[in-house]
Amino acid sequence: MTTPLTIIGAGLGGLVLARVLHVRGVPCTVYEAEASPATRAQGGLLDIRDYNGQPALEMAGLTGEFRKIILEGRQAMRILDRRGTLLLDVPDDGTGGSPEVQRGELRQMLLDSLPAGTVRWGHKVSGVRTLGEGRHEVSFADGTAVVTNVLVGADGAWSRVRPLLSDATPEYTGFSFIETHLFDGDARHPTSAETVGGGAMMVLEPGKGILAHRERDGNLHTWVMLARSQDWFAAVDFTDPDVATARIVQEFDGWAPELTALVTDGETPPVLRHIFTLPAEHRWDRTPGVTLLGDAAHLAAPNGEGANLALLDGAELGEAIAAHPDDVETALAEYEQAMFVRSVGANAEGPDLEDMLGDGTPHKLINAFIGG
Repeated sequence: MTTPLTIIGAGLGGLVLARVLHVRGVPCTVYEAEASPATRAQGGLLDIRDYNGQPALEMAGLTGEFRKIILEGRQAMRILDRRGTLLLDVPDDGTGGSPEVQRGELRQMLLDSLPAGTVRWGHKVSGVRTLGEGRHEVSFADGTAVVTNVLVGADGAWSRVRPLLSDATPEYTGFSFIETHLFDGDARHPTSAETVGGGAMMVLEPGKGILAHRERDGNLHTWVMLARSQDWFAAVDFTDPDVATARIVQEFDGWAPELTALVTDGETPPVLRHIFTLPAEHRWDRTPGVTLLGDAAHLAAPNGEGANLALLDGAELGEAIAAHPDDVETALAEYEQAMFVRSVGANAEGPDLEDMLGDGTPHKLINAFIGG
């Protein structure tokens, strides 16, 4: 089967691209490895920023739908020390430019905006090869294949499309997160809920920290952050949630119990997430018929920019293709040149894990919040 435009990956960037193309009358198909939208949890809160993520949703004609899923009050920020002493308290006064939404709800909003059948679920890519003249063949694990005139890799950190363009591979940053949840915090975990406050809470020391968000229905989403080697984590038995939790919380000996309870009282098994990045100025030469967006193009450590950049990548790529329907190479070239500059700038300006967990924390981050 031959299709004019194929998107690999039904994440936020790929779906915004599909939506903009749909609005502009350009047909496309999205192939996603997951079996359905409900195959796995979609992560926590995202702050959708007024200078990249929100303009992308406006280009997609979805500003009204986006506003319906905003969680009011979640832009509040607290920074505490290990004793639970409040060091910084920034309330959400309604004037902030980065309203928070649940990633899963944002993804579903995008899926609902597409015609039925646009996303083909259960299509895990097994290989991609160049056929010449800008055409590519994508093979799937179920034995099927598709030939496409334009291929977009929106397939994340371990993109199967990226090797067509670049030899770069993600490298471990030296930091990992361990994720867990406390449900219905106000009723079932009132001390933890009070500690977290109305939005986000951080407790940071060199090499380690605890970050928690208040999500919908008072659920508390916690990430432990540790600067440790992958071998260190390999020695922790994450197949036994109790053993893994006990080992992780040892790293926070002496911290206030209302802080460590965010870990020990977790109601989901702790999930380990190593943090990888691509080179800061990752780019490639223009290659006919193929490009990348989002983490496939510019994977960076979490700094609030990743999802927003993916949204803007998708929207701007869609606009470029629609503007040059008879000259896709011009569209891809224009998109890539702008994207390369944008991603480098955004990732350089945002706080990185060294700011959060390096020497001088948390005061370096506090100064950034208060403009010091």
